[in-house]
Amino acid sequence: MTVSLTPAPREKSSATPVSQSRPANTVAHQFRDLLALDDFERHARKRLPEMIYQYVAGGVETGRGISGNFEAYQQYAFLPRMFRDVSGRDQSTGLFGKHWRHPFGIAPLGGASFVSYRADIHLARAARLMDVPMILSASSLIRLEDVIAENPDAWFQAYLAGDQPRIDRLIGRVEQAGYQTLVVTGDTPMLGNREHNTRSGFSMPIRITPKVMWQSATSPRWLLGTVAKTYLRHGAPHFENTDAERGPPMMSNKVRNTHARDKLNWTHVEAIRRRWKGNLVIKGLMTPADAFIARDCGADAVILSNHGGRQLDYTVPPLHTLPEIAAGKGTMKVIIDSGIRRGTDVLKAMALGADFVFLGRPFLYASVVGATAGIEHAMHILRDEIDRDMALVGVTTPAALNKSYLRRGPWFDKDL
Repeated sequence: MTVSLTPAPREKSSATPVSQSRPANTVAHQFRDLLALDDFERHARKRLPEMIYQYVAGGVETGRGISGNFEAYQQYAFLPRMFRDVSGRDQSTGLFGKHWRHPFGIAPLGGASFVSYRADIHLARAARLMDVPMILSASSLIRLEDVIAENPDAWFQAYLAGDQPRIDRLIGRVEQAGYQTLVVTGDTPMLGNREHNTRSGFSMPIRITPKVMWQSATSPRWLLGTVAKTYLRHGAPHFENTDAERGPPMMSNKVRNTHARDKLNWTHVEAIRRRWKGNLVIKGLMTPADAFIARDCGADAVILSNHGGRQLDYTVPPLHTLPEIAAGKGTMKVIIDSGIRRGTDVLKAMALGADFVFLGRPFLYASVVGATAGIEHAMHILRDEIDRDMALVGVTTPAALNKSYLRRGPWFDKDL
């Protein structure tokens, strides 16, 4: 059964209108220096060993995948409209029959709970409190059942091998746990060439070398507050959700269940669509051709993503293929991630045809800085930026945005 993609009638949001700015005294003291999402990275880096920071921040090879994502958003400028009544602004955005309070969510973050203590739980909790979607990664270290108990609206993202019986067993587990939205990632037939991990000392499992020992010893908040605390309270972290069965310990020499991912193909996606009764989202697509195959397979949505620049170097920024995909999406939803850091980025993506956006790294850094409260603060910043930017652009809802509000910068040859 394919879940209906017809948007629910627009309902008035119950959210309290967002003011243009919050008085400084409403922000917790430890967050006073956190004024933009980039600030969370700067603060988190001070608390993390370099190997862990590089694991999160790094891309592959030359890093052009990451820098290209950011540059894509810089290539567009706004054409704001004036003398419009922009009072009563409302960010709520419909997706799969539910109106989320804001047009953004938390992207899947593999190994998050080795970066920040119980990060997946804090991410799920903050998403529930803010009424935005959160996607749990298959490479998480906390059981998918525990995460959905914290947030019944959480989504689950799967890395699948091209092995239908294994796929069916995992889907059965996800279904039994109560997840309504399954995200299947297609851009990981094998892991990208992450040279920065080797240079910084990060490996899987982590080898206890002098470099690793020194980095850990000089990052006591991470060593004691994440690693030691996890072992003392929950035992050795495992890859809990790569298959229906529990995966190996993160620190063991056993290989994660990554074999046969290079056999995954569209035939498996079609079989998943027949088997899975909830919302089906295909993630990691960048080309119109693949997005339209997903549409024809019955996907309810696609997430345009180059994995945050962590897989194939020099991959096209998904923002550049978004307009063509949005034009041919039919009733399928088009979501985008990779490179979004500002409210203006969110508005640009939605003006080019995105129905929703996701962010990953900034919210993980926020977990490092302040657990649930830190993530909420990051979301408050993004929420306030979106509200302010909508007023300045001249719209009252994200759905009112379109290409007429954007212009390619004068340093490029072609306008929209």
